[in-house]
Amino acid sequence: MADTVKVVASNRRARHDYEILDVFEAGVVLVGSEVKSLRDGKASIKDSFASVERGEMWLYGMYIGPHAFSREGGHDLERTRKLLLRRRQIDQLAQKTAEKGLALIPLRLYFKNGLVKVELGLGRGRRTVDKRQAIRDREEKRDMERSFRRRT
Repeated sequence: MADTVKVVASNRRARHDYEILDVFEAGVVLVGSEVKSLRDGKASIKDSFASVERGEMWLYGMYIGPHAFSREGGHDLERTRKLLLRRRQIDQLAQKTAEKGLALIPLRLYFKNGLVKVELGLGRGRRTVDKRQAIRDREEKRDMERSFRRRT
C-alpha cells in the first residue's frame, strides 16, 4: 500500500539557517479541534523547535489556528505538544542535542495515512558566512543546469 502524504506546513527557512545532519519522523499528540484545523491548513512551524525533557520529546512554538466550529473555545493555539518516538530514538536524540550547537527543528508537518506526523531535522546552526557560501553554491549549480539545458 502506498503512503498518502498531504503536507500541511513546511519550514523552508530551517534548511537555510541550519545544516541538517539527520532527519526523523515523529507522531504528534493532538486534540480533535487541532486535527480539524490542520485539515484546513491552519498551521505554522516557523518558530518552533523540539526538545527532550524527562525522557519525553516535546514540540514548542507550533501554531495551530482555531477551528471555526469547535466547542468551548477550542484549543490553546501555541501549546506545547508531545511527540511520539521510540524510546531508543528519544535517547539517541537526547544524547546528540546535549552536544554543543545541535538542535531539533521541525522541517514539515503532514498527514501520512490519516495520521499527523512531523519531520524533525537534527541540525547545527549556520553562521552568516556559511549561509552566503550555501547561496553561492546553489546559484552556481542552477547556472550550470541552465547552461546544460540550453545545450540539449
